[in-house]
Amino acid sequence: MRALGRFLLVLLVLVAIGAGGAWIWAGRQPGPDLQFRQPDRFIGQTTQLDLMAAAPDGRFSRLDVAVEQGGMSYPVFSIGPAQGPTSPNTAERLYVMRPIGKTAIPQLKQGPARIVVHAARPVLFGLREASVDLAHDVQVRLEPPQASIVSTFHYVNLGGAEFVVYRASPADVESGVRVGDRSYPGFPASAIGVNGDPALHVAFFALSYDQDVKTPISVVATDPAGNATVVPLDHMAFSKPFSRSTIAVDSWVGRVVPPIVANTPEMKLSSDPADLVPNFVRINSDLRRQNADTIAALAKKTRPEMMWKEPFQPLVNAAVEAKFADFRTYTFMGKEIDRQVHLGFDLAVTQQVPIAAAQRGVVVHAAYLGIYGNCVIIDHGLGVMTLYGHLSSIAVKIGDMVEKGQVLGRSGTTGLAAGDHLHFTVLVNGTPVNPVEWWDPKWMTDRVFRKVREAGGA
Repeated sequence: MRALGRFLLVLLVLVAIGAGGAWIWAGRQPGPDLQFRQPDRFIGQTTQLDLMAAAPDGRFSRLDVAVEQGGMSYPVFSIGPAQGPTSPNTAERLYVMRPIGKTAIPQLKQGPARIVVHAARPVLFGLREASVDLAHDVQVRLEPPQASIVSTFHYVNLGGAEFVVYRASPADVESGVRVGDRSYPGFPASAIGVNGDPALHVAFFALSYDQDVKTPISVVATDPAGNATVVPLDHMAFSKPFSRSTIAVDSWVGRVVPPIVANTPEMKLSSDPADLVPNFVRINSDLRRQNADTIAALAKKTRPEMMWKEPFQPLVNAAVEAKFADFRTYTFMGKEIDRQVHLGFDLAVTQQVPIAAAQRGVVVHAAYLGIYGNCVIIDHGLGVMTLYGHLSSIAVKIGDMVEKGQVLGRSGTTGLAAGDHLHFTVLVNGTPVNPVEWWDPKWMTDRVFRKVREAGGA
């Protein structure tokens, strides 16, 4: 009996040591992983909290989020012991997204605040918790930005562009022009040679061919807290008729499709000659959209300076084979196979004629580009770019500074080109616009240079 007693005593001691060790081990386990994804530095009128919390098996015994300011705490989200541990999830992460701006918490005032999080997860079969606390200092910013329009007489054609001078402050606001659901960034007025007024900005914008002439146009300024000021732009918009044409592809589809198939393997087009027409339709629609996305992405590379002081230059002695916003119906063997809109000018002179830059700028693309074949795109600053498609050869490279009239390459038949010609497009923040305006000295003087001069620019 005495030996049994000793054994039980030793066993009890070992169990106690093991339990104590497990208790200590459990207390040293890390709590849930917490990460603030939003906001970064500011809370505004309608700010949203985006918090990521991660725990093994997605189990939390507590997750409390609150905004603290001036000694007061305003609860935002809570999982507490009363609900018990959350059920295991297939994902280990929990995303908490809640409004924490002035609209959701009316007691907030301008000034410093703090977002605090207490999170815990069950350990040791739920007998203990591993917890963590995290605080994120922010500034409550409730005053909207200031914005006002400086320039006058804004006239914009459907499919055309316009230029505006405006003020937006304070210095950390993002601003630009909103045309319906499309946005055009603004740039400091130093881009046009005006210095000393950090609030002064300029922007080009477009009324796209596929928008209504009654589309609202506004200057918008947004601060880092998400507070926004919208100022309607006093303007007049004019409707413009666009051409409609029918194009039979029978004579040239067999020539243009195979090279595009070879140059765009990511499209996974069929190499079977029997699929010639289906390939053409995919190229003319799907690849066209992909190319438009690529071109729009290049707009982010624009420079914050207006690199020109005169109208753009058209291709000399060229015949116009197609105009901007030509609504086309494509046929094969007399049957309709597709419809698309041609967003540029097709200009032809002779075969492989030298193609000159329409204006001074920086080359941002010089390579094969789907339906445009060999293609050069030049950035002229402030979101304005020009595109030169169907070239037989390219004589420049990305990063080159080119002058107006400098040869970029030679015309050709690459891409979706029925014959040797130049496809020329003007783009405003990725939106194609009518090149005729940019070739017109009167339009350039009245719509752009007049406003530059009135703002004090060169």
